[in-house]
Amino acid sequence: MKTRFKKIILAVILLLGIIFTASQVKADVGSFESYSSGSSSSGSSSWSSSSSWGSGSRHGSGTGGIYIFGDATPFIGIAFIAVILLYLYLSYKTGAKPNRTVAHKEHVDYNQKEQEAIAKLVQVDPLFNKEEFVASTKTLFVKLQQAWTDRDWSVIRVFETNELYEQHRNQLQGYIDNNQINVMDRICVKHAQIIDFRQEGDKDILVVRLDSRMADYIIDATTKKVLKGDKNIEYENTYLMTFIRKKGLQTKEGNSKINTTNCPNCGAPTQITSAGECEYCGSVITTGEYDWVLSNLERE
Repeated sequence: MKTRFKKIILAVILLLGIIFTASQVKADVGSFESYSSGSSSSGSSSWSSSSSWGSGSRHGSGTGGIYIFGDATPFIGIAFIAVILLYLYLSYKTGAKPNRTVAHKEHVDYNQKEQEAIAKLVQVDPLFNKEEFVASTKTLFVKLQQAWTDRDWSVIRVFETNELYEQHRNQLQGYIDNNQINVMDRICVKHAQIIDFRQEGDKDILVVRLDSRMADYIIDATTKKVLKGDKNIEYENTYLMTFIRKKGLQTKEGNSKINTTNCPNCGAPTQITSAGECEYCGSVITTGEYDWVLSNLERE
């Protein structure tokens, strides 16, 4: 009985809505425009600086509209509202509530993951030093952002695998070709920790989770005018940095960090060719054959 009564009320709502709409005459109009700085990403699945700018602005002019009603319109409007309220009340009483599914984000204990990863790692590499490695990872992350802004990816050659280096260099070349600079400014690494270690095939794989905050915007290389983004906004993002090395390698005494100054094979000052070779001994040192190298960088 209640269901039938609710159907009748719903029909009355629709009828009153038609009458109420037909009794209006729009006497004024307004304009509203939305301007946005757009969005950009400096990479694909293995590189992402910040993919949303959030700095758009909205501007509007004119009035919200003036409506002229007939004499009976106020009474129709009151009846329209009253019937809607009655319908909602009956729906609530009979339990006709919206079916909502609440998604809960799975809680991840990264401290536990780090303990498990380190426990597995020291079994095969007893001299590995977590603090030194994480500190050098933070330094490397900042170097990556600075090199991206400077549009000089050659300084990153020693730190990345051949595949990742070529991918990043090609992406950066796109900005250069468009006479643009993707600026990473006020770079701050808030936190970093190791969250995974595993062995696959002939490789050791180590994953670091890093939280950062920085400004990220695009400017014209000539005029320095901001084309996308906002230099006053800082974005917080989390990155996963994946490192690889040859299975069986172990940390040398006194050196758990990512080497930033010398060839891991001959010890000479780092001078790396475009092929990833040391200019002094000819060893290809960007494959993980001698030390950890970055194989993937993605935003979580």
